[in-house]
Amino acid sequence: MIPVILAGGKGERFWPLSRRIRPKQFLSLDGTGQSLLQSTAERLLPLSKGGPGLWVITSALLENGVQQQLPDIPPENILAEPQGRDTAPAVAWTVIEVVRRYGEDAVIGFFPADHWIGKPDIFQEAIKSAENLAISQDLIVTLGLQPQYPATGYGYIEQGEKIGTFGDFTAYQVAQFTEKPDQERADQFLATGRFSWNAGIFIFRAGVVLEELRTYAPDLIAALEAEGAQAYANIEKISIDYALMEKTQKACVLPVSFGWDDLGDWNSLERLLPKQNGNVALVRHLGLDTQDCIMYGSDENEVIITIGVQDLVVVRDGNVTLIVDKNRTQDIKKVLPQLEDDPDLRELL
Repeated sequence: MIPVILAGGKGERFWPLSRRIRPKQFLSLDGTGQSLLQSTAERLLPLSKGGPGLWVITSALLENGVQQQLPDIPPENILAEPQGRDTAPAVAWTVIEVVRRYGEDAVIGFFPADHWIGKPDIFQEAIKSAENLAISQDLIVTLGLQPQYPATGYGYIEQGEKIGTFGDFTAYQVAQFTEKPDQERADQFLATGRFSWNAGIFIFRAGVVLEELRTYAPDLIAALEAEGAQAYANIEKISIDYALMEKTQKACVLPVSFGWDDLGDWNSLERLLPKQNGNVALVRHLGLDTQDCIMYGSDENEVIITIGVQDLVVVRDGNVTLIVDKNRTQDIKKVLPQLEDDPDLRELL
């Protein structure tokens, strides 16, 4: 299999630590010392043995950073998009390049660069089972993560009819994909036992997805086949879920559980790291009457002192301090356009 890491994201909800040329996937957020990108590559390398090796698709702005973080990956295995156009163009262009080099029978797996996996051994078993399913039945396999709580920040996949058992995992047809639900619907999803979180992980034979893209996204695939990366200037910005997965009849889901988190914003650190006195601190912290706060400092000499506060995220990075209510971390992205519009602050992006 050719594992492909999707590493073009901006990670804006981890600002100010995540910046344009140092986005979330280049950061170490789980206490291991490895960046998210390096941890993802380490998980995937065993799956690529005996094949063409690991691939990464990223943005042109981040290409040098990817090479520095993953020096053992051949430069020809790093695809650099001229502009970000969401995941459908990234997947389509990669598939075209894989087919050009290795033919339509090559099996490809796509993996976001910013996931935390608690049990890598079970993860690898699940991917191998998904690979066998994709090859034997010409299906597009997506992994569905067993929900741990009624999350409103993730998309969901509903299981349809059972296809069969592959290894230790049972596969189902996809009944439907659902975008991030409100709390009432999320509660209903969990109650049925038929829904799993959409992790954005896909495994398939290259020729299958190429044909499906020609059917459901003909303009996109035609432009990329004709022009390659030069087509990015004019193609639509669209996710692979909208462009293909919600339309194809070949989608199936493999429900799995291997300890998973999509590190979406600062609050995710509470789910990964131990608390001290109810707080998570990746910095030297002295607190008085401080509860349920998250503190981060990029300088090892940094000290953050808090008194009489609760439910805050406090981040120090260089000459920037962010203080935000934990319930409003999604709004961090709303501040960034104001920085863009101010010439004196633009360098903070």
